[in-house]
Amino acid sequence: MSDIPYFGTYARFSTASKKDAAALIGADNLVGDIFSIEFITEDGVRTAWMKNRFGALMGFFDPGTSRELSLYEAKGYTLQALLSFVAYSESPDPGEYWGEAAIICYDPNFAEALECFTGNIAARLMDGIRPEVDLGEQGFAKVIESNGTWKPTKTVPFPSKKAGSALLKTRRSMSEKMIEQGRKGNKGCYLISWLFLLALVAGAMFGLKSCGVF
Repeated sequence: MSDIPYFGTYARFSTASKKDAAALIGADNLVGDIFSIEFITEDGVRTAWMKNRFGALMGFFDPGTSRELSLYEAKGYTLQALLSFVAYSESPDPGEYWGEAAIICYDPNFAEALECFTGNIAARLMDGIRPEVDLGEQGFAKVIESNGTWKPTKTVPFPSKKAGSALLKTRRSMSEKMIEQGRKGNKGCYLISWLFLLALVAGAMFGLKSCGVF
């Protein structure tokens, strides 16, 4: 464990089943969303899960990551996971949805600066940029000195494409941004987003009809 009161990394998460993962593709789980971390123990194994803002458990981390997060929980740290991307792989059979999250854990005594820093990381993830979150002593000092406004210049690349795998969500789409504005009270954006989605559906139906499907 690091000597500084902070821990950050990108970690892979998995989903319980393809059915349970369907919501990851929807508007309730957006790239850049901040998830809380909840621990569930089954058969003596304690696993860290990502819980979205609507209270749903969306994905779980591997045993190694879960153990490390348990240590930071025991220290009283604030634990958060920021959705970076969602992917699908055909193997192992019958296929699986998975993704990566930027994990940020910190001593709550530094909450003011780290909340601002986390918000800035989330904003960059929304645009498809993956900033380095493994700060080290110098990076952490810059975060505290700037009260969270300092931004890492280094970025982390997306995993290389592999046969049978695809990245499904790597940034927020325009329609997702409008839906989110609607949730924040901008009803005009919310209405426009739904009209936009309906137009896409209508266009797809017209295309299928033109091809003789209907």
